[in-house]
Amino acid sequence: MVLNNIEELLERYENGETTLHEEQQLKDYFSQETVAPHLEVYKPMFAYFLQNQQEAYAKDLPLKPNRTFNYRWISAAAVVLIMLGIYLNQKPSKCEENLVGTFCEPQEAFNEVSKSLAMISNHFNKGVSTVNYLEEVNKGTGTLNYLNEIENSTRIIFKTNQ
Repeated sequence: MVLNNIEELLERYENGETTLHEEQQLKDYFSQETVAPHLEVYKPMFAYFLQNQQEAYAKDLPLKPNRTFNYRWISAAAVVLIMLGIYLNQKPSKCEENLVGTFCEPQEAFNEVSKSLAMISNHFNKGVSTVNYLEEVNKGTGTLNYLNEIENSTRIIFKTNQ
């Protein structure tokens, strides 16, 4: 009768329908020396639960957190404020020459753009010159087209449709 009750409790335990009292009955049963042979697989699991239930955390937990003031944040904020003050105090020049990539005179800008475009064109031409061999490939395909025309004419002559 006890074995049937344990098997029923195990089935309810696996479905998550047991109470704490019923789970304690299962733990007590599996902590015994003699357990039914077909239920031996559950014994290590319930032994682990009993052992885990007896473990306790032994260290003291502080109730008040340690409040230490971190002075690194103050120094970082001071550096940011100083840099911001220096940046905002600078007076921009009439032409804003201090900016990278800007020119006061339109002729200077035109000359720089012309140099840049000439450099790009030079590199592009070098790249195109290495692809000239493709023209030879085009010539070869042109000869293949002549062969296709010869093949078409021989089909017409011999009236073969392949």
